[in-house]
Amino acid sequence: MLILVMGVTGSGKTTVGKLLAQRLKYIFLDADDFHSAANRDKMHRGVPLSDADRAPWLAAIHNELVRLDSTGQNAVLACSALKQEYRNTLAAGLNLTIVFLRGTVDQLQRNLASRTDHFAGESLVPSQLATLQEPTDVIVEDIAATPDEIVQDICARLKIPNAVKNSASE
Repeated sequence: MLILVMGVTGSGKTTVGKLLAQRLKYIFLDADDFHSAANRDKMHRGVPLSDADRAPWLAAIHNELVRLDSTGQNAVLACSALKQEYRNTLAAGLNLTIVFLRGTVDQLQRNLASRTDHFAGESLVPSQLATLQEPTDVIVEDIAATPDEIVQDICARLKIPNAVKNSASE
């Protein structure tokens, strides 16, 4: 199984994606690790990426998903995947389950203000929200919930055996 955890910067993609991968014992991929140095520099300076900037990045991620799928490995990918075109590129020829982390501007900015170890800052929120094409027919999670609650709900909705924690036993 391949799962894409998507949303704008500050939505908690990496946090939720890592937790989900740990829970399911899947490989975790962070799309940020596939960015070129030039893309990272642009984002650090608050400069939105163009489609031309994103094309080789999306191709590299897709190639890794294809490689994992061809060897029967399961993975969770944390990636903004803001446009349907980007999601189509990532999913081409694959069965990709999509989880969309949706939040308000206030929630996103609060999340970004609390992190110090990332190259994308609050200044990217407006451009990312403007670019975002909300997906349909996907699992939608509200980022007002805690990351643990979100992961719990994703596992329940995916009906993955042994992945849903029994709260009575914790």
